[in-house]
Amino acid sequence: MNAVRQTSSLAIVSLVSGILGWTLLPFIGTLVAIITGHMARKEIRNSGGRLDGDGLAVGGLVLGWVSAALWVIGIVVFVLFFGGLAWLGFMNR
Repeated sequence: MNAVRQTSSLAIVSLVSGILGWTLLPFIGTLVAIITGHMARKEIRNSGGRLDGDGLAVGGLVLGWVSAALWVIGIVVFVLFFGGLAWLGFMNR
């Protein structure tokens, strides 16, 4: 007899949050996608085959981590650009 496998709710939340992290809720969606994605993968591993949705969790994690990396790159570029402008202004005094 085949047991019915349920999809992990955390995996679904991770994927939806990852999408929201790229659209409507950039910062919060990114954090929720990363946290729930890791929680979902652990939950799925520990379920003994009762839960499915590892692909959804991985998708949420990828969306979350790529978004987080772009946030960090954007902040670094912002600081370097405006720091460079301030330095140029200071040097021209």
